[in-house]
Amino acid sequence: MEEHKTIRIGVGAVVFRGDEVLLIKRGKPPMLGMWSIPGGGLEYGETIKDGVIREVREETAVEIDLTGLIDVFEAIRSDEPHVPHTIMIDYAANWRSGEPVAGDDAAAAEFVPIDEALKRLSWDETRRAVKMAAERRQFH
Repeated sequence: MEEHKTIRIGVGAVVFRGDEVLLIKRGKPPMLGMWSIPGGGLEYGETIKDGVIREVREETAVEIDLTGLIDVFEAIRSDEPHVPHTIMIDYAANWRSGEPVAGDDAAAAEFVPIDEALKRLSWDETRRAVKMAAERRQFH
């Protein structure tokens, strides 16, 4: 019998406050204990933008204003076949209010300088999303 295969939709945000970026330390698998941008699964009936705002709020208690789509990324974990194929839709955002507090799936949440964020991030695609968002900010 063939195992059931799924595709998951994930949403996330590169949130800027001045020259800092909001990061979370993942509190659940996959990538437990690794640094990432806030995000998670899109819920049925929810718009992508609403999902991004909700996930940032749930994981960090921070309120944001979305500034634009960064890109769409894919994660196919052949090393972890039980982890679903995931399509991630990442937005850039600006901090509006709130101090980061780890919540929901996050073990830690904090604003860090962009260079420090790039060092901490464990996945190249997330690093690429942060770089793309930072470069676009410089030209606007």
